[in-house]
Amino acid sequence: MTTTFFLVGEIAGCGLLSFPWALSRTGWVGILIIVFFAGAAIYTGNLLGRCWMMVQQRKLEYSSQPVRHPYPLIGELAFGAPCRQLISCCVNFTSCGACVAYLLLVAQNLMTLFPAGITSYGNWLIMTAAALCPFCWLGTPKDFWPIALCAVLTTTVASAVILAQVVRDASRVPPAFHAPLDLKTFLMAFGLLSFGFGGHHVFPTFQVDMKKPQKFGTAAAISFTAILCMYIPVAAAAFLAYGSNLQPNVLVSLHPGYLHSASVILMTAHLLAGFVILLNPVSQEMEDRCCIPNCFCFRRVMLRTGIVGLLLFVALSVPQFGAIMALIGGSTMTLVVFIIPCMCYLKLSSMKGDWVTVEVPFHEKVLCVEIILVGAVGGAAATYSALDALTYSHFSMPLYLSWR
Repeated sequence: MTTTFFLVGEIAGCGLLSFPWALSRTGWVGILIIVFFAGAAIYTGNLLGRCWMMVQQRKLEYSSQPVRHPYPLIGELAFGAPCRQLISCCVNFTSCGACVAYLLLVAQNLMTLFPAGITSYGNWLIMTAAALCPFCWLGTPKDFWPIALCAVLTTTVASAVILAQVVRDASRVPPAFHAPLDLKTFLMAFGLLSFGFGGHHVFPTFQVDMKKPQKFGTAAAISFTAILCMYIPVAAAAFLAYGSNLQPNVLVSLHPGYLHSASVILMTAHLLAGFVILLNPVSQEMEDRCCIPNCFCFRRVMLRTGIVGLLLFVALSVPQFGAIMALIGGSTMTLVVFIIPCMCYLKLSSMKGDWVTVEVPFHEKVLCVEIILVGAVGGAAATYSALDALTYSHFSMPLYLSWR
């Protein structure tokens, strides 16, 4: 159950806010894409859990000692050191990019919550990063499970509050206009939808701390089902109510009122908790590379504070969270969520040695190949669209250049 809380808390935030806009750019076919991504994410999450169980069975030392970066370890056992480095880069880029998007969303939420002019967007970013620093010093997920519980509760209540506000707005806004589909924005929305179900880069980190790691697949299935039940009603209702006028952050599209304020507060609390959860695998790996002991110490505080400071600089430099999420969703998120789990599972299952042989049914092999192909083609197209949105002609000026 604790793992389920971590999974929902880590995944649900950005998708709840960005899926309405994504649906407005894909049309009703977006619902089918959401369901497909949810099913594929459940399956590949289960495969990743099986991969870690195979690693523990074949390398007994990893079942009796703490492991700071289990996902790269899976890749190394399957395909060697190059795969370990690839996964490590993907995990770090995905986690850090998601944390940047979370910082930007929190700052935007705070600007809508407080009176205009109280302070600037950049200052909200700095204050948010400073407030998060002490929580990022905590060791591993088992040390901050209350944060995961807070993330789940705030997201669940927020989804109901946002839905209620959308229903109220539906009778007060002009009839929704649904613009014709555009290929570039469709592909960018595809990347956003992929991002909304991406959390696999930290899944093994949660599984390592489980008392019964063999039950990780069950936790993943429960989590994604719960997330799907939050995503679809909010996205569909907002799409019907606002149409193509939806903003990348649905909270900006809501009419002011007590429900709007409540949803902003709840989602801000979730994003703050999600930031701590997402950044933890990166911090653990950096500590391992820097030979920092696995305990609370001054070196840990300095390293993790430096990581938060670096993410703050990126957020101030590239204040476009929609394009950032689409880029991550189409590139590294697609790799770590859909492609790598399938490839590692097929490879580890085919390996022979002094362990129990794993037989993969033919239909599972076909399913894995299909997920790999869809992920590769869709991810490449979404990445191209996101990069186009980040070109100079669409680029927002870094926030610190406007300071005097």
